[in-house]
Amino acid sequence: MKKILAIGGRPGLYKVVSEAKNSIIVESVVDGKRLPAYATSKISALADISIFTTEGDIPLVEVFRKISEKEDGAKTVSHKKSANEIKARFAEILPNYDEFQVYVSDMKKVFQWYNILQENELLIFDEEEENEEKA
Repeated sequence: MKKILAIGGRPGLYKVVSEAKNSIIVESVVDGKRLPAYATSKISALADISIFTTEGDIPLVEVFRKISEKEDGAKTVSHKKSANEIKARFAEILPNYDEFQVYVSDMKKVFQWYNILQENELLIFDEEEENEEKA
């Protein structure tokens, strides 16, 4: 998840391919197109994103793990569903989310990103992730 990025103003997720002088070269997880991402862009690694809960922050990777467990590794609800459906599904997965700091737009992104990662077999949890880091 450290090399999977979300770039502000661009839909989808991106993998880091290489670094250039004033940018990084990224590849879309969805269609494989490569493009430069500049320092002026808002770039976030999925590993660095957290969701606010009433007990503190929970890493996005843990939210993905909870979704995967709930869905038995399959895709989850579409991000295009109604706000009420999105909220209800998110509450099933993370019942203690902070309702004042987590917006429906955030929930939609979580579901959209999960589905993208699941489709492209990029959801790696536990031992596999540790082995990858060691390598």
